[in-house]
Amino acid sequence: MIRAIFLIVMTCWAGMAQAQMSALARLTGDGVVLSPDAGGVALRIDMTRAVPWRVFSLADPARLVMDFSELDWTGVDEAALATVVGVGEVRTGLFRPGWSRIVVTLDGPFLVESAGMRKVSETRSEVSVRTVPTDAATFARTVGAPPSAVFRMADAPPPVRRGEGPLVVMLDPGHGGIDPGAEREGIREADLMLTFARELKEVLLRQDGVEVVLTRDEDVFVPLEERVSMARAAGADIFLSLHADALAEGRANGATVYTLAEEATDIASQKLAERHDRADLLAGVDLSETGDEVALVLMDMARVETRPRSDALADAIVEGIREATGSTYKTPRLEAGFSVLKAPDIPSVLIELGFLSSKRDREKMVDPEWRRQAAEGIRNAILDWALEDTAAQDRLRQ
Repeated sequence: MIRAIFLIVMTCWAGMAQAQMSALARLTGDGVVLSPDAGGVALRIDMTRAVPWRVFSLADPARLVMDFSELDWTGVDEAALATVVGVGEVRTGLFRPGWSRIVVTLDGPFLVESAGMRKVSETRSEVSVRTVPTDAATFARTVGAPPSAVFRMADAPPPVRRGEGPLVVMLDPGHGGIDPGAEREGIREADLMLTFARELKEVLLRQDGVEVVLTRDEDVFVPLEERVSMARAAGADIFLSLHADALAEGRANGATVYTLAEEATDIASQKLAERHDRADLLAGVDLSETGDEVALVLMDMARVETRPRSDALADAIVEGIREATGSTYKTPRLEAGFSVLKAPDIPSVLIELGFLSSKRDREKMVDPEWRRQAAEGIRNAILDWALEDTAAQDRLRQ
């Protein structure tokens, strides 16, 4: 049915404008600053917030390259920057969906002597890179792009056919690597959620007919959009993102389960269409030659079926955690526009296991016995949901 409507939409879509990509960070302050520095070049970038980034060099000609996820380069005067002594050319722009790049061509071989990002204030972060001249042989040993197109990521899981065989559960331990998440009393959200994900995986695998895949199984950074792509590559039947938030003000404790907000759906669809490879948008539909408008319509259609399934999964998990631990937030079912909940055809929920800002919750979440109980509650919820979901699908087919 989707393919039939897809052909109709394609006929109506011709000539419609594609949306512009939104950015996580924008230039602020002095923007991009290049200056001569002890025979090399110093680069400073002022931006509105910290984002994942990397720096490396390329040869023929010698180039300094920096990637960001993602930085809007509006306001950069490339011609003025290119007048700096030691600089041949400066180019900025979109590197790939969701990732932007600056390339600085230099007059000769160089080494990146220092590079770092610091948070200046709540509305400003700064990246500084300093290069020094070197000989051709040394430069040749250090030159080259990293092997991954987008930083270091966990290996993509092997493909599994959805709708057949075991129930495939994708567990997504939040944060990781350069993004530690919330931190309280020496406890990092990224570490705690990876531990819980591994424990939950073991609990689930004791059940026949269940396969489990993790978006990361070590302390590495995985971009949010890539987590959704990995769920599709794994043929995931459900996607569970695991977190433990902290509040700057106020008191809160207990587990919370989120689904994608109704009002956030249009924005989420738009960003997904802008940033994802077309193969990542919908299982079984080739959108490689289509524009955003077609993808938006098809994703909205898919969500008509997926949204109630996500809601039912979230409700089941709330009850599972409550029955197993008695620890749920006063309003345990919430909605928000989280990026990892954007997959239109995979039931997806985000579980805040507790609040690191709550002493009571911290004590529970660092207790292996409490985590075991929580994991068993989530397992029971998934199994109950799967039975109900299968029965509902059977009724629809009849």
